[in-house]
Amino acid sequence: MAQQNVDLHVNPSDETVRLGPLTVRFLIIGENSNGSVTAFELTVPLGERLTAPAHSHDHYEETIYGINGVLTWTVDGVPIEVGPGQTLCIPRGAVHRFDNHGNRDVKALCIVSPAAIGPQYFRETADVLKTAGGGAPDRAKMVEIMHRHGLTPAVPRP
Repeated sequence: MAQQNVDLHVNPSDETVRLGPLTVRFLIIGENSNGSVTAFELTVPLGERLTAPAHSHDHYEETIYGINGVLTWTVDGVPIEVGPGQTLCIPRGAVHRFDNHGNRDVKALCIVSPAAIGPQYFRETADVLKTAGGGAPDRAKMVEIMHRHGLTPAVPRP
């Protein structure tokens, strides 16, 4: 069997993107895994929530592993608390979002398989949040970015 010349090292895609108060730290992306997986740490301060609209994705599963604190994921309308040592797999097509209703900051590991999304989505989203200056982000721009990166925003409830 021929050996590939592969540059192996820990956290080959070490990049941190700040989304307002949230932090996304990429550990590995598709370019490092032949497209099989993206993995990132998500840090959500106490009382914070997902700024982007609730959404789904048809091209990948998203698996969440709790490290510190408890994050409440709402998946297809059902709230699910994920704490340290717990795992939640969000299937393709499920509408989801998260909130930190707990009593401390949260850190979770998020794994996307296959690696259909990466840092560029989060960089673009961060730019929209910066432009909003702490106010409500431009929803039309957020939706456009989401669609371009394979996320489907949920239709807001009346």
